[in-house]
Amino acid sequence: MKRTVNMSGCACCGISRRNFLAAGCAACAGAVGLMAGTRPVHAAGAGGKFKIRVVYSLHAATQPSPDWPNIGFEFTPVMEQITGALSQGCPDFEFVTAMASGPEEAKKVVDQDASENIDGYVIYQMNAWNKVVQTVADTGKPVLYADFAYGGSGGFLVYNAGFLREKRPNIGFVSSSNMEDVVAAVKCFGLVKGGNGVADFVAATAKARLERTAKPTEGSCKPDTLQTLGFDEWQARMKSAKILAVRDEKSAGPVDGPGGVFLGAQVMHVPYSELNDAWAAADKDEAKAIVDKWEKAAAVIKDVSRETLETSAAMYLGEKAVLKKYGANAITINCLGGFYGKHIFAYPCLGFYELNNEGLVGGCECDVQSAATMLAFSTLTGGRPGYISDPVMDSAKRQIIYAHCVASNKAFGPKGESNPIEILTHSEDRQGACVRSILPVGYMTTTMELKQDKKEILFHQAKAVDNDPNDRACRTKLCGEPVGDFEKLFSQWDKWGWHRVTVYGDLKQPVFALADAIGWKVVEEA
Repeated sequence: MKRTVNMSGCACCGISRRNFLAAGCAACAGAVGLMAGTRPVHAAGAGGKFKIRVVYSLHAATQPSPDWPNIGFEFTPVMEQITGALSQGCPDFEFVTAMASGPEEAKKVVDQDASENIDGYVIYQMNAWNKVVQTVADTGKPVLYADFAYGGSGGFLVYNAGFLREKRPNIGFVSSSNMEDVVAAVKCFGLVKGGNGVADFVAATAKARLERTAKPTEGSCKPDTLQTLGFDEWQARMKSAKILAVRDEKSAGPVDGPGGVFLGAQVMHVPYSELNDAWAAADKDEAKAIVDKWEKAAAVIKDVSRETLETSAAMYLGEKAVLKKYGANAITINCLGGFYGKHIFAYPCLGFYELNNEGLVGGCECDVQSAATMLAFSTLTGGRPGYISDPVMDSAKRQIIYAHCVASNKAFGPKGESNPIEILTHSEDRQGACVRSILPVGYMTTTMELKQDKKEILFHQAKAVDNDPNDRACRTKLCGEPVGDFEKLFSQWDKWGWHRVTVYGDLKQPVFALADAIGWKVVEEA
């Protein structure tokens, strides 16, 4: 086990600032104007150039609060590099920049632009949920919507899927780790400059995206013997299962209404105070022994003290105690709300890691739907853990990256091989402790979400091809090459939300058989 300290911040966009400048962007623009302030990259109106406003959608230039990418993240160098790359790659256009954190500031930018002869917009989603693109899109002017990966990806996927469903005629999009792909999409504004309609611009961005999306790689997946339960046994086990939901201080008891039973499993509410009491009562010597095991298993422990690990081990023991009390085999906790609200005093992430390794379920963010998905398919596969994630799309590599701060390291079940781990802080706030799991590559994975009210199972598959060590956003980042239509994967996020649950193995036949048995529909998102 190697322990290191003094975490350094990441550069940006996957390349170092030094390499970026060496590649020819030494003429990057200066600091971006503060909220709704602007600064032309070229002399205003130089040569009558087509004028594009680049709007960075984010909280602030220095991130003030926990969120993707992470608290304290410095956006200014990133914005300088993006603006510089656009101005260098598209010299026929004039770029002006602005920042906006939400609809009000976006409206100020749009109102100001009415007198500045802005011809089109690039909206860069830098933080996930700032609603800026909507206001700008309503202008009807051509808009290119771009994702800053591991920063704005959740909002980008959800908002963009909504635009696709609405068939917005003026919005093109790009989601790529290669800045050249963004430049290629921006060049499509030239069609509007040349007199073509906005629809031609959007069609051109789609054509550029498709042409530049990486081609599928050759090669089959590694062999993986997967045995699943028969339907009757699966159904019996689900009917005897319980999911504990810890989200507030309401009294303990069964959840009322349609959400109180999920595919036969009873959903029960447990207050923060009960979990916190179980954490406080955890045996200290037992917690220390668990930490000893973690320290031997981890290849790296970075910026996490022994004391923090012991509080995390006590939280795991508290989770186990509450599960035992209620005869439950799944627990999902509003971890951020509990921790920031001082209802709980240790992140549950390492506890979830242990539970998932044992064939139980530890689910993030009190997302009962995803916890039930984890439970259903862990049960079906004899204990293979579900990996809940916030995915990111990267057309440059034709990958979907499943990112989260909780993961198992026994992808093939409690009796399977263990893969390497690192123990790091929780990414968004750089506090607590969680696992970066270096998950196995070369295997087929199956990703799902259950939606009980619709009686639908969302489904896609991907070959695990890499683990991304990028310091931004959640710690574990499993990279998958999707099976099927990569472009179609952009379409469902507004209906299903950001979370997905991934299980190792080819579950296509079992998933479709299960859906038939329970009278549900499989929605193939790729």
